[in-house]
Amino acid sequence: MEDENVDAASNSTPPPRRRTAARKQLPEEVAAYVRDLITSGEVRPGEFLRIERIAEAVGVSQTPVREGLLALKSEGIVNLLPRRGFVVAPITPQDITDLFWAQAQLASELAARAAEKITDAQLERLKVNIEQYATAVTSGDWERIPEIGLEFHREVNRAAQSHRLVLLLDTIMANLPGRYYAAGNPKQTGAEHPELLRALQERDPELARRLMTDHISSQGSRLIGILAERGLWAESTD
Repeated sequence: MEDENVDAASNSTPPPRRRTAARKQLPEEVAAYVRDLITSGEVRPGEFLRIERIAEAVGVSQTPVREGLLALKSEGIVNLLPRRGFVVAPITPQDITDLFWAQAQLASELAARAAEKITDAQLERLKVNIEQYATAVTSGDWERIPEIGLEFHREVNRAAQSHRLVLLLDTIMANLPGRYYAAGNPKQTGAEHPELLRALQERDPELARRLMTDHISSQGSRLIGILAERGLWAESTD
């Protein structure tokens, strides 16, 4: 799959963001869109983010765009330069490693708890999810692949019955690139999710913990490799 060629800092018009039945709050939707552009490497550190271009791409007015960018500023993802506008803040391989490390710690604990509490009905839903994922990959349905893959993790998290821990995990995952899940992961996920399901079926918390840790950590490593191939850090390594 080739990624969409979106340049929010250029004079070209980015493709419109696909609308869903239940849209997020508008500033949150803008923030998610810009995070995706930044962390996927489509806009680079030091590039300016043009409010009017983002508003057109997401399909909102400029006010929620400003609010979304201010939220990203508070997260350290973008900087605001007086009289110049919003600019992408530096991101390093260590930043990405840290985000995925934190995700792995929480997700693996949730998987271990799920192995002890998961119901037969939830196991069946995970089995169906894996079948749907394989079908989507075979047919090249790149719109559905990320959502199906993420729903697997949501089902595991629900089975853990640990609402507060899930909320913490959601906060971390808000900083991760949703589009990467489709662009870089189908082959690995297609092999790793069935292994996780078997650990849950065997009610083996430590195996589930280890497999989830490896699954999430390897995603981070693959993302760093993808961004390096795109030349995200080329200037800093010359």
